[in-house]
Amino acid sequence: MSLPIEVSDLEVTRADRVILRGFNLTVRAGERLAITGPSGVGKSTLLLAIAGLIRLTHGQVRLGGEVVLKPSAKVALMQQRPALLPWATAMSNVGLALKFAGAPKQDQRDRAAALLDQVGLLDRADAMPHELSGGQQQRIALARALAHKPAALLLDEPFSALDAEMRTSLRDDVARMTEANGVTVLLVTHDQGDADALCHRQIVLSSPPVAELSPVILKAA
Repeated sequence: MSLPIEVSDLEVTRADRVILRGFNLTVRAGERLAITGPSGVGKSTLLLAIAGLIRLTHGQVRLGGEVVLKPSAKVALMQQRPALLPWATAMSNVGLALKFAGAPKQDQRDRAAALLDQVGLLDRADAMPHELSGGQQQRIALARALAHKPAALLLDEPFSALDAEMRTSLRDDVARMTEANGVTVLLVTHDQGDADALCHRQIVLSSPPVAELSPVILKAA
């Protein structure tokens, strides 16, 4: 089940440097929203805050009305590098989150196999990461991110290292799989093409002091 994301009066400070201040954002349940803008304005920091991976100086993040205080299985984060375990097969990498959650081994295998099939890599289930192309590794990372059926998927430049054909293919996978499962998506990207192709709405974060600016809606749902 998808859930809305609400960011209220967010402030994040690192080493006495204010990265975000007074930032407000609402992502509707099931929506795919893109955040674009130059480097250094706090895009990735915003994702980490929503994922519960960094300490907030001020403000609040809510997922489905529940305050985010720590990492949760309800939120999955997919980054530029797939960060697959090099000693584990594609299937084992996909089932990793389920393993940590204590799911029965058969459930892990069944869910991993279903997701590998959805990304077109069931025939590579026993392949090691070094035997896969960059695009295939990112597809494995996408399957892994969706394995525990999160309500929200946070994407931090996941297409940037791919060639044009694979980029388009992976974007299609993200759209198809998140829509089928009703997952709320927040994409951080420098690429306008990714934002246009994948997302319902976009906002632009401008140069510091970004915290004092309101998001600018570029494309309505």
